[in-house]
Amino acid sequence: MQSTQSNAHHQQSKKAAASGWIGSALEYYDFFIYATAASLIFPQLFFPKGDPTTAIIASLATYGVGYVARPIGAFVLGHLGDTHGRKKVLLWCMFLMGFSTIGVGLLPTYDQVGLWAPALLVIMRLAQGFAVAGEISGASSMILEHSPFGRRGYFSSFTLQGVQAGQILAAAVFLPLAHYMPAEQFNVWGWRIPFLLSFLVIIAGWVIRRTVDETPVFKAADKEELKRRSPVVDAFRDCSPNMLRVVCMALMNVIPVVATIFGAAYAVQPAYGIGFAKDVYLWIPVVGNIVAVLVIPYVGKLSDRIGRRPPIIVGSLLAGLFAFAYLYAISIRNVELAFVMSILMWGVVYQGYNAVFPSFYPELFPARARVSAMAIAQNLGTAITAMLPALFTAVAPPGSSNIWLTVGSIAFAITIVSALAALSARETYRIPLEKLGDPNAQPLPRNEYDRLRAEAEVAGRYAKS
Repeated sequence: MQSTQSNAHHQQSKKAAASGWIGSALEYYDFFIYATAASLIFPQLFFPKGDPTTAIIASLATYGVGYVARPIGAFVLGHLGDTHGRKKVLLWCMFLMGFSTIGVGLLPTYDQVGLWAPALLVIMRLAQGFAVAGEISGASSMILEHSPFGRRGYFSSFTLQGVQAGQILAAAVFLPLAHYMPAEQFNVWGWRIPFLLSFLVIIAGWVIRRTVDETPVFKAADKEELKRRSPVVDAFRDCSPNMLRVVCMALMNVIPVVATIFGAAYAVQPAYGIGFAKDVYLWIPVVGNIVAVLVIPYVGKLSDRIGRRPPIIVGSLLAGLFAFAYLYAISIRNVELAFVMSILMWGVVYQGYNAVFPSFYPELFPARARVSAMAIAQNLGTAITAMLPALFTAVAPPGSSNIWLTVGSIAFAITIVSALAALSARETYRIPLEKLGDPNAQPLPRNEYDRLRAEAEVAGRYAKS
């Protein structure tokens, strides 16, 4: 009987991880194709012609608008995730993201409707940002609450592996279009294809996510109590110090901003004069993310052995240092060096943070407010970084000197803040699931934790066989 229950639990753990992986990949495919288009072609399509610097800033600002909407979505979707279930909120996020992305692919350009073009673009971007606000927190909480003992870091890391895979897919869709289509056709209608393909995203995501069970933690909750309370109020009342830590740690979003948003504009936009071909530059984040997909589960597993804080601290600081080298490689027009620095910064060391936060963040909060607290704090942090592409362009505009040094210095300073926030947080990996978020909870002794973790791994191998 016990082996049957263990097998069923292991199967649910794998199903939850697969749902989080695939759902995040599909949803972040939508999110990243917008980011790619905002850097490469939107300045020419949706904004007045004339001053190229203004057009670049405006286009990258619409990317940031999506992040501004995320805290609002976090309040709403976090509340729904804690009161109606992790599974339901993930389905709602996916549908809203998919339909708003299709909307972007149907928008008229500035030459066709004038100022209505950027206005409609902002509306669609707001809907995207609202939807994605509940994805990571909902998926991370679902996987965490389904995970076997001592393997929360490993299983939760698949959420971010899916995000990286979504970015690979987004760039992979753009690559053949940018390479094989004539530039004029690509700018007129070819860029719309990746957005319209989100219709397939909606269908695939619905088929996958509807099959996963709700988490035992949520199913065991008193449903009448859920209706009476407000998890958002609980989060701010009981979890404010850890929410502030998550806000600061989430500033690590500066690294993907440098790698895939400002880096793209810096390398490709004619105003900067670097002259990387669009299809060549698109391979840089693709290769970096392919490496990240391979690295993430190993880092997640490592965090189950040594703790969450060490990988986050080391990964944050090293990624900040490599930001200098990556931008410098672009500044000297060295494609090969840019590839190497991208792999080291984005594909390897950044994953010390990226692979671990999906387990570390929800472990800081109690189950009754877990999705709300994580969603609000994480999205506030990422919202702060949202306007960095426009800020980078403003402080280091086309024609200025030492662009790589200026932007790199800002990025490194931000990563230091993130590392200090992680250092100040409590270690969580040996605290039992039911006691997470309790400031008085004691971690299991190391020898007992290792013993129980080894037993869980044996049970997992038995379930596979």
